[in-house]
Amino acid sequence: MSAQPDHLFGSAANDADAQETREWIDALSAVVASGGRERAHFLLEQLLEQARQEGIDMPFSATTGYVNTIEPQDEERCPGNLEIEERLRAYMRWNAMAMVVKANRLHPADGGDLGGHISSFASLANMFGAGFNHFWHAESENHGGDCLYIQGHSAPGIYARAYLEGRITEEQLLNFRQEVDGKGLSSYPHPKLMPEFWQFPTVSMGLGPLMAIYQARFLKYLHARGIANTENRKVWAFLGDGEMDEVESLGAIGVAAREKLDNLIFVVNCNLQRLDGPVRGNGKIIQELEGEFRGAGWNVIKLIWGGYWDPLLARDKDGILRKIMMDTLDGDYQAMKANDGAFVRKNFFGRHPKTLEMVAKMSDEDIWRLNRGGHDPQKVYAAYHKAVNHKGQPTVLLVKTVKGFGMGKAGEARNIAHQAKKLTDEDIKAFRDRFNIPIPDDKLPEIPFYKPAEHTPEMEYLHARRKALGGYLPKRRVKADEQLKVPALDAFKSVTDPTAEGREISTTQAYVRFLTALLRDKELGPRVVPILVDEARTFGMEGLFRQIGIYNPEGQKYTPQDRDQVSYYKEDVSGQILQEGINEAGGMASWIAAATSYSTSNRIMVPFYIYYSMFGLQRVGDLVWAAGDMQARGFLLGGTSGRTTLNGEGLQHEDGHSHILAGTVPNCVSYDPTFAHEVAVIMQDGLKRMVEKQENVFYYITLLNENYAMPGLQPGTEEQIVKGMYMCKPGGKSEHRVQLLGSGTILRESLAAQELLEKDWGVAADVWSCPSFNELTRDGQDCERWNLLHPTADARVPFVTRQLQNHVGPVIASTDYMKAYAEQIRPFVPHGRVYKVLGTDGFGRSDFRSKLREHFEVNRHYIVVAALKALADEGKVPAAKVAQAISQYGIKADKVNPLYA
Repeated sequence: MSAQPDHLFGSAANDADAQETREWIDALSAVVASGGRERAHFLLEQLLEQARQEGIDMPFSATTGYVNTIEPQDEERCPGNLEIEERLRAYMRWNAMAMVVKANRLHPADGGDLGGHISSFASLANMFGAGFNHFWHAESENHGGDCLYIQGHSAPGIYARAYLEGRITEEQLLNFRQEVDGKGLSSYPHPKLMPEFWQFPTVSMGLGPLMAIYQARFLKYLHARGIANTENRKVWAFLGDGEMDEVESLGAIGVAAREKLDNLIFVVNCNLQRLDGPVRGNGKIIQELEGEFRGAGWNVIKLIWGGYWDPLLARDKDGILRKIMMDTLDGDYQAMKANDGAFVRKNFFGRHPKTLEMVAKMSDEDIWRLNRGGHDPQKVYAAYHKAVNHKGQPTVLLVKTVKGFGMGKAGEARNIAHQAKKLTDEDIKAFRDRFNIPIPDDKLPEIPFYKPAEHTPEMEYLHARRKALGGYLPKRRVKADEQLKVPALDAFKSVTDPTAEGREISTTQAYVRFLTALLRDKELGPRVVPILVDEARTFGMEGLFRQIGIYNPEGQKYTPQDRDQVSYYKEDVSGQILQEGINEAGGMASWIAAATSYSTSNRIMVPFYIYYSMFGLQRVGDLVWAAGDMQARGFLLGGTSGRTTLNGEGLQHEDGHSHILAGTVPNCVSYDPTFAHEVAVIMQDGLKRMVEKQENVFYYITLLNENYAMPGLQPGTEEQIVKGMYMCKPGGKSEHRVQLLGSGTILRESLAAQELLEKDWGVAADVWSCPSFNELTRDGQDCERWNLLHPTADARVPFVTRQLQNHVGPVIASTDYMKAYAEQIRPFVPHGRVYKVLGTDGFGRSDFRSKLREHFEVNRHYIVVAALKALADEGKVPAAKVAQAISQYGIKADKVNPLYA
């Protein structure tokens, strides 16, 4: 290989005065030697500022050399016993491997493997060890506890540690990924499945970093508002370098910098591999991420090289080694660790005669021992120490590791590493030997777990370190210690009473009235967290700006344009509103942080996040599912809901399916109310369940922007409203009768159809408000399940059946959502009754509400036609009467099905 030029600082050919350049470089070196790096940094800043004043177009680079940020002489020394820590890590590595391999040696009759991952924890073990032994505080009397977002695929390593600590049994390890019988361990971090262990679900790639940012911000929010002392708490998020390609991973890093979240630490495990192959085979992921984070305003700490490299770097006076380090591609670095020392000597050090000479006296084994930064416990400690003591910025640690470290030919640095879970006996023996696990050869086929005796130095050290840090982690609080009382329903009379004659409001206004009343409550009011995504004026909430203020850690340094207005835009250090801007994912992440505060901060908070319903569950559905996993408690409010309510906005804005999506989340309780009193009853009941009873449910409620008179609460219907169905207007007396069901805005079309049926056709109709077809469905399915499994017991009757069984006639359900929404209750309609469903299947479009309801065939005329057709199907009226109604109402029978229009 040809030699590289000795001059490595820029291009000598373009240097008009090489001597002057050398003098400047020597001068800088002299300043570093005499005044230190801080003095040199100051002088460079002054020079750069002068260059700006002179109008010089300056070069910019957000990246530094491919070396460690912290120089060896600046490292904080680890106070722990590194020898004992190494032994403990070895036992954890072994047990994590054994757990996965054992699980995948099971052969059930129906086939299939359980899966699991060895290689991720193998690369992270040192980083977890340093955190657990020296940095991560559990919740205690003097500390609120640090929040750990654990890289999901490394879960076996966390279980392995908990096993040594005595928090997890051997039986549980043997039942890894076998949870149905209640003895096993979840595949990844899942609070729902292990509610006293895992805090945060992280294995939907990208959600961990996003949620961690907003969790750190919410801790600052709690402190600023005087609700909890969180000043000594940290949020740690462990991420994969491949995971950083997810849009959510980097999408909010500017928020963290802007809010100065110095309580936030990202640790990016840069093992250079994703599931299939290299993250950046032709590039350098550490350099790329350094530029991204530094450009966003983060403190960046790179930990690339372990301590065995320090003597070589100290001898690299010409910078040749550093240049080779920079020039070597990640794909090549992976290959280095997939081979051996001889390969590294030839293909890395052999790139220049001077570097080849540098290692001439080193054996191939010595070269192979040259470690990456993430596998050096001293350097990991020093990086963590620097991170936790940094002020004014979030910190990201870019730590280079080897995927599958210790797995040898079974997976170390190989593209198959992520899928490696079925190690051979030979692989297991090599693993045992590499980490000196005291298991004899005759026991190896059993792959036994290893746990030292309780009073050995290792076990005493393990427990002592966690005792010093307040207890064991991860650990999740299931309920808050505090008990808060919810105002009675009569505290919301402004919402439950009928509107005054001539007065009309929307259900969105009803929600704002409810929220305003709740904010006045001395006990619960301060715990309300209104969350906005730049739509306060759309929903009529701008009055809250001045009333409770918008949280901003900088306060309000400017004079707002509308300062002379009653509802001016007020930002405040202790503001109560979280204003996320045009950022639904951020709004949802903030909501999750608030909705799980009872667990993470032992403080019950009540978040209300309102947004355009179309931009909720459809847009951030993965976060909603994570919220369910995290046992979130709070209110999600889909404004301007339904396919036909939002005049003029069109296809992208008109929501006809969010309730279908809400029904897929088991602990999401969803409602589509029509009237103000329904909003109040549902929300007050939700507060009782989530705050007083601390039930692990959250609510999705759709709201309308249509104004109309509100009839007020009929006493005695509260329980039926919550269950999802009550009669809101009975019909008159007639020979023929139908039952009209509706929700949201289309219930009013059912009420109008009631009048037309009686006036035009002599048919009586009872009108039922059904605020939740989803809750009705769950009740019905629960009854069906119970009846199936208890065939000799008295059958349970679904609520829908009980409500309708004494009210005769066909049943017609109409909503502003897809037909599938109301179709769910078909099995529970009394037997022998015709059931017809109208809904808004198809893409939305722009027009007036009346035209949209005509287009989607859900207006009063179509409801009348459906009712008459149902009666005709039962032989109660002639089919000609249906045709007459179609003609009378000008319905275009041959128009295109709106599903395909």
